[in-house]
Amino acid sequence: MAKELFSTEMINTGGREGKVVSPSGKSEFTIKKPGGSDSESGTNTNPEQLFAAGYASCFNGALQLMLSNDNVEFNECKTSANVSLNDYAEGDDKDLRIAVTLKSEIDTLDEEKTKEYMEKAHAFCPYSKAIDGNVDVELTV
Repeated sequence: MAKELFSTEMINTGGREGKVVSPSGKSEFTIKKPGGSDSESGTNTNPEQLFAAGYASCFNGALQLMLSNDNVEFNECKTSANVSLNDYAEGDDKDLRIAVTLKSEIDTLDEEKTKEYMEKAHAFCPYSKAIDGNVDVELTV
């Protein structure tokens, strides 16, 4: 049985035109459809932005852990996650899925070494494991 290290909860009302709030009420975001008006202002967001924020943070943490495990020194290590919502259907039906492009930069490593560490991080990252086989993920430097 797994040992739980952390758990969190957010509650949605209204779907893609609603809000999410933490049980304590201290974190709240207005949800707007991707590309809708105000989807990138203030506390307005969409599910894809929230996923991108979580995945970029988790992946970059895993990347930094892989570097630390190998005693690789760095000053800055950053990762961006570009999450797209794609329709894979042919014809009039909808088959909506997300795809992700992760891009990392490590100031002390060249592209080849950065990609090597990204692959190690991808094998370790809990987000990467959770979506393995379900979401197209591209690693870029």
